[in-house]
This record gives sequence, structure tokens and C-alpha cells, in this order.
Amino acid sequence: MKAVEVKDLTFSYDQETNAVEGVTFSVEKGTYTTIIGHNGSGKSTVAKLITGLLEKKSGSIVIDGLELNEDNLRELRNRIGIVFQNPDNQFIGSTVRDDIAFGLENHCVEQSEMDGIIEEFAAKVRMSDYLNHEPTRLSGGQKQRVAIAGVLAMHPDIIVFDEATSMLDPQGKEEIKKLINELHHDRGLTILSITHDIEEVTAGDYVIAMNRGKVAVCGTPEELFRDTDRLKSIGLQLPFALQFEEELAKQGVKISRNITMEGLVEELCRLNSNM
Repeated sequence: MKAVEVKDLTFSYDQETNAVEGVTFSVEKGTYTTIIGHNGSGKSTVAKLITGLLEKKSGSIVIDGLELNEDNLRELRNRIGIVFQNPDNQFIGSTVRDDIAFGLENHCVEQSEMDGIIEEFAAKVRMSDYLNHEPTRLSGGQKQRVAIAGVLAMHPDIIVFDEATSMLDPQGKEEIKKLINELHHDRGLTILSITHDIEEVTAGDYVIAMNRGKVAVCGTPEELFRDTDRLKSIGLQLPFALQFEEELAKQGVKISRNITMEGLVEELCRLNSNM
């Protein structure tokens, strides 16, 4: 079943040049799909169109079988959550607890139920010990986890991560990528992640690569990485592990995907002794 269906989507910020043009793709329910591309490729614009933050110029967006339009925008926003690039832009309350509660209050959730929901989702993102902390005192990764908890508390069917790790340090990035994987595998959520991190693509089920406002490649990560020339032509590179494997292959060392670290060290020592 399709969670998201986009067909011939076109959008312009200035009504002269299209930032997104003729974009067509679909996202299967329960999958982890990444949209990748260089800066200006149109990937974040697509995220904002899907979540109703921008209004399309033409084309169609169908979410859970309903076309996104003014009549059902409110209903569809209850089914789809978004986590932005800068977590500071999503903070409203003076404490972590207040922030997670914000969306619940807007949906008129009873106070007697609210505390349990807040504690449940704070625990899921490992922020239970910080419920009474001020958001401004948290690290970037912690802030993003709180933002995710706030989205999860609304029980969306789909979560869009719009460059959610781009402003984080390496540790923060790994924390959020691990959490996204857990949400996908443990909760069965449909994940759509807009990213410039080629390493994140390897964790997904499907990938959509964009270039100059259009879809350049759609398929599995394996299919994308197989066509290295195509990847480079749209300004992307192989993940480091695959680059390393390619370089070893040029030296006559073939590495099995199931090789252990000890086996890799042995192969490298053998190569060094033959040089």
C-alpha cells in the first residue's frame, strides 16, 4: 500500500524558475525512504510540499489515499509529522515536558491522560531524565530527540525528517540516525528522510536521488550505488565503506561483505607484504 504518492509535482518560489519540476515517486507504507541530493536539488522543497507547508503549482500529492488539498489539509496533518533541520525552531515551552505537551494541548487531550503520554514518548527517545530541563540547555542531539518525542506523541502514520541531522555534531548525528532506525523497525512507522548524508542512505529501504529539481534516480540503495558514474554526475559520492572497497579492488583485494575486522586486517597485511 502506498503511504505517499507524488505525481508530476511542480513548484516555483518566484513564479519564474521551477524549484521542483515534474517530480513523480511513491513511498510504500512502513518503509524507510531517503531523498538525497546536493544543495538546491529540491529535496527540502518536496518535504514542505508533502507536509502542506508550501502549496504546489501543479501535480498531485496523495497521502494514505487522500489527495492533499485545502479541504483535507487539517486531517492529513494529523497523519504526518515533520522534524525540522533546526530543533530550536520547534521549541515552544519552557521545559522539555511543556514542549512535548504542546501538540497534545492543541488536540485537547485530557490532562489526566497527558502526563502518561509525555512520559511514554520521552522514554522512547531516552529523555525521561530531562523532562524538567530547559530546552536551551540541551545539546543539539538532545533537542532533536525532544522534537521527535513531540511528533511521536501525536501518533502520526508518517514522519518526515527534513535534514534533521545536518546541524548536529558527529555524535548527535549518530544518535538521531540510530533513533530513526529504531522507529522504523520497532514501531513500523513510514519514514521519509530528506538528507545530504550519503551514509544514511545505506540504512534505508529505498532512495530517491534528486538533481536540479527533478528525480534523477529511484530504487534501492544497492541500485543507486551500483551506478557510480550516474551518482557522480549528480554531485554525489559513494559511502566511505564502498569507496574503501573500490580502492582495495584496484589493488587486487576483494572484500566479502561478511568479512570480519580480523579478516580485513589480514588482507591488508598480505597486500602490504606483497608491495
